[in-house]
Amino acid sequence: MKNTQGEVWVFAEQEEGKLSDVPFELLGKARELALKLGVKVGAVLMGSGVESLAKPLFEAGADIVHLVDDPALKVYRNKAYRHAMVELVKEVNPQIAIFGATHMGRDLAPSVASALRCGLTADCTDLQIGDYEDKKTKETFTNVLHQIRPAFGGNIIATIVNARNWPQMATVREGVMKPLPREEGRKGEIVKHSAHLDGVEIPVEVVEIVRKASTVNLKGSRIIVCGGAGVGSKENFKLLHDLANVLGGAVGGSRAAVDLGYCEHERQIGQTGVTV
Repeated sequence: MKNTQGEVWVFAEQEEGKLSDVPFELLGKARELALKLGVKVGAVLMGSGVESLAKPLFEAGADIVHLVDDPALKVYRNKAYRHAMVELVKEVNPQIAIFGATHMGRDLAPSVASALRCGLTADCTDLQIGDYEDKKTKETFTNVLHQIRPAFGGNIIATIVNARNWPQMATVREGVMKPLPREEGRKGEIVKHSAHLDGVEIPVEVVEIVRKASTVNLKGSRIIVCGGAGVGSKENFKLLHDLANVLGGAVGGSRAAVDLGYCEHERQIGQTGVTV
């Protein structure tokens, strides 16, 4: 049911008790949207023993932290997180829910949207509040979420709205939103919720997590030497590495360069890679 006084939510992604950078980026935009709507910003924090993570979320712009703390949520498993998130949405009824376009967000958000039978726009580069007129029915909707993203290979910028089936849900690419300056000591309200997992069979058991350390930090680099298919070969790409070493920067590549095997996927820049 549409709730025009509902909160603007950010999914506060965390792993092993550490928040990722994405929630802080999204909270800045959520604050902007919430101010236009005259509502509060909510951060959804799921995990086990993660209540202490509420403090930095308040300092980054959240008014309320919806805490779902359960041992079954210690590591991310889609069915557990999806079920808990769906029940939370039904209980609180937000009008907007934003997720990072990360591995977790891209897995969780569409499954939640499917269960709620609402829309989801993936890989947004901007979010705005505006009006929308249905060209067929001539019905006008005010203060809906304009979900903006590149389409058709980046040749156009599409604005997508979900005027009828709420909550309005979107995933946002990493690095495109700017976090607000931290407001040290800012307080908020922690609201604790049940995960509602009693009797829910979770078919996946995480036995071990093995992480591969990334050797590339494009988001944190001030200088990036980037090449595309025109470089011609993997051997020629070494020239870009030489230049990057001289400049004290990193090497990036286009999707075409990655597809041709000139550089690794973690160096890909653009719509399907890292946003810089």
